[in-house]
Amino acid sequence: MDSIALAGVLPQITAFQRGVPQARVVRLVHATHYVYRSNESDVLRELKNRVPYGVALWPSSIALAHDVIARGDALRDARVLELGAGTGLPGIVAASLGARVVQTDRHEVALSICKRNGERNRERSAAGAIEYRIADWSTWGDDGRYDYIIGADILYAERLHPHLRQIFECNLASDGRVLLADPFRPMSLRLMEAMEAGGWSIALSKWSVGDEAEARPVGVYEVAR
Repeated sequence: MDSIALAGVLPQITAFQRGVPQARVVRLVHATHYVYRSNESDVLRELKNRVPYGVALWPSSIALAHDVIARGDALRDARVLELGAGTGLPGIVAASLGARVVQTDRHEVALSICKRNGERNRERSAAGAIEYRIADWSTWGDDGRYDYIIGADILYAERLHPHLRQIFECNLASDGRVLLADPFRPMSLRLMEAMEAGGWSIALSKWSVGDEAEARPVGVYEVAR
């Protein structure tokens, strides 16, 4: 299990590839709505019944973006499906590595912000391509196969787990990987246990996101058949 400290969170998010003295800068709108451990309840209260939670930049999104960039050339020409894309950081990073990315969210507001962020970083993702789709997991209609299915902090509602498992079963390529970032919520651990019992293999990388005083541990689960 890796334990890697990430760079501090700024309006410009700088992601460092492991072992390579080179940085990638991704410019995001709504990056100032970053969710720290200390302000999570305030952010949730502010956003409740106003806009989707996905418009905030969550620690899991940053951890997943770092995990993606660490995979480097493995993403070139890969088909990537991002679920609950929100601000879109992990998918933008994947596209910058040459992946063909489909970013999805069920909220039009969140997907519009995701698209704006993609456009702000178009020159960085020129090697790949990003497609945007409104999609609800409970009425899923995509029958495509993807090399990677990725999602940041999407395991918070157990009632949605059956729909997610159906997507993983139907849309993951035979040798593909599911990458799920989560701050060790109990319901995510229960899902991983259930999937492992169902024959999936689970690997875990542990990341620490934020400044030292506000660091948030995040697990990135790599799930494969």
